[in-house]
Amino acid sequence: MAAGKFITIEGTEGVGKSTNLAFVHDWLTARGIDVLVTREPGGTPLAEQLRELLLATREEPVAHNAELLMVFAARAQHLEQVVKPALAQGRWVLCDRFTDATYAYQGGGRGLDKTVISELEQLVQGALRPDLTLVLDIEPELGLQRAAARAELDRFEREDIAFFNRVRQAYRERAEANPAHYAQVDAGQPLSDVQSDIEACLKRLLSKPF
Repeated sequence: MAAGKFITIEGTEGVGKSTNLAFVHDWLTARGIDVLVTREPGGTPLAEQLRELLLATREEPVAHNAELLMVFAARAQHLEQVVKPALAQGRWVLCDRFTDATYAYQGGGRGLDKTVISELEQLVQGALRPDLTLVLDIEPELGLQRAAARAELDRFEREDIAFFNRVRQAYRERAEANPAHYAQVDAGQPLSDVQSDIEACLKRLLSKPF
């Protein structure tokens, strides 16, 4: 049985990840592809508990390295319990954020050493990398306005605009450094245009030999 494909959707707050995740799921399912939708941090009971710890606002400052290690602890559990088994069964996995978010938020936003992130990536993932990463890009100010209108802000969403500018830049740098596996999509466009761009990316992925 051929291994499934691994697609991740990335971006800062308010880019429309949930809406477009549903679009990708429905587009693939309509073509007879068995798709598992999941998210990071999260995807298993333990990883979801770690997600709650990461996102909760609290009086105690969270050490940046503690945050980084919680992210990778959740990822390790998620990969072993959900992602790897699904791919081995030939299912496609569609994930709301993955390790690019760590490079963007903890590396770009927090300023942590990206060499350390790379070492943790290798430890937890080995050779596993997404087949396609869709980076939804938007001006941080607009994205934060959308996020604020949606629900109460979590610990990350309360960061200042400079933080999100660094996050956005980190995403862009990763996408531009490896265009074969990344696709940047302008999430500030009308939704129909965003999804037309995403569809084009999915068609390219389907045209590649398995």
